[in-house]
Amino acid sequence: MNSTQVKEPTLIPQEVAGDLREWIDQVEALGELRHVEGASCDLEIGTIVDIAIEKVGRPAFLFDEIPNFAAGRRVLANVLTSPARVALASGMDPKADQLSIVQGWREIFARMKQEPVREVSDGPVLQNVQSGNQVDLSGFPAPHWHEKDGGYFIGTGCLVVMRDPDSGWINTGAYRIQVHDERTTGILITRGRHGDVIMRKYWEKGEACPVAVVAGGHPLFLMLGGIPIGDEISEYDVVGGIWGRSVEVVKTPAHSLPVPAGAELVLEGVIPHDVRHPEGPFGEWTGYYATPLKDEPVIQVENILHRDDPINLGVMPGMPPNDNTYFLSYLQSALVWSQMEAAGISGIQGVWAHEAGGSRMWQTISIRQLHPGHAKQAGALAATCRAGGYVNRVTVVVDEDIDPTNTDEVIWAISSRFDPREDLEVLRKCQASPLDPMAYPEDTKCYNSRMVIDACIPWERRDQFPDAARASKDLRKKTWEKWHHLFD
Repeated sequence: MNSTQVKEPTLIPQEVAGDLREWIDQVEALGELRHVEGASCDLEIGTIVDIAIEKVGRPAFLFDEIPNFAAGRRVLANVLTSPARVALASGMDPKADQLSIVQGWREIFARMKQEPVREVSDGPVLQNVQSGNQVDLSGFPAPHWHEKDGGYFIGTGCLVVMRDPDSGWINTGAYRIQVHDERTTGILITRGRHGDVIMRKYWEKGEACPVAVVAGGHPLFLMLGGIPIGDEISEYDVVGGIWGRSVEVVKTPAHSLPVPAGAELVLEGVIPHDVRHPEGPFGEWTGYYATPLKDEPVIQVENILHRDDPINLGVMPGMPPNDNTYFLSYLQSALVWSQMEAAGISGIQGVWAHEAGGSRMWQTISIRQLHPGHAKQAGALAATCRAGGYVNRVTVVVDEDIDPTNTDEVIWAISSRFDPREDLEVLRKCQASPLDPMAYPEDTKCYNSRMVIDACIPWERRDQFPDAARASKDLRKKTWEKWHHLFD
């Protein structure tokens, strides 16, 4: 069977989970959840996850009985590191293969169906409210994830909710939140992201920026909060479009920001323009401590809302593939694929933003060659389009017989079909990130260089190139249908 052949994604038969607890129940029904008692926030939880993410497909962990915290105050980690759990969070069949999930996300982005939120007066997140002097962040488990981290991070799989002061647009983004003391956290937002733009609008008016941090929500909120889906589009509305029903929200007490009614834990407060506090360092998604200890904005927490026995969604970055980026492989691949086709590149058979490259630094494009130069054209566009151009380092183009999700096949194609003299292109001064350890120049780290590898059979040798020593697509399919039980 041709490994790039894609099955149509299907919705899961049961109703899509509406909050984190319902999703956890579905994950447990799949056999992909483990309950852990007694692991400490002081590096034990983080190191367990660090070991777990070394292999994609290991179970999610629900940590309870965490020392120094009340029983029932839990942390869910290693959340989105299996194809089945990514599919489940996306509203797709958990048995779908990787490229089928990518195709499913292409359909989501193509439709971009939106369902406005529905405001309700009450919800589980309002079961407990701490205000004023009652606010105490120390009562909620915030792991010290990596050995060289600068402290405890309560927000890693969180959603940061802001309202544009001019248009009223509700934006949600995924930014890291470090605990400084009982009523103060740090917040790190990359310059130019939507959250940064909104925050600075308030500052320009001489006002503090209202903010709500959802530290335990359905994973789909996090998945959409980590990608650019467009200006003036609310991620809540897109989630509602995927679910086929409105997201129910309640308003926070101080600033009336909408937060999911079924959220586990919400911190509400303001980001003042004139207060800074040392933040970090923190092991990031590239697998390095790429940013030093530095003064960053803070959140002055005014209210804490939480369910009984709240669950903090902990999504730990680290050496990729990691829990912070694995799910992005699917969304990133879908975006790159669609943007390439929109730019006129035909013959695309599959796209995979490789998980070991942090879902951004390495991407493989499978094409059916249609004309001379097709492979180089496809590679150059993938490496520079909006989705593929951010922090990319390596773009590989392979033929249609190569599964872009299969690293062995991709390396075989590079080893046997790529000539460094003819098939390597280097692009300079491309968009980087301060988190990229190889970005330059040192004072701004705004650029990187990248290479495009044409690992396709040379166009002029297509008829003379040696045949691959493997069963044909039709023979593999026929044999699989008869003997598939041998490979279970």
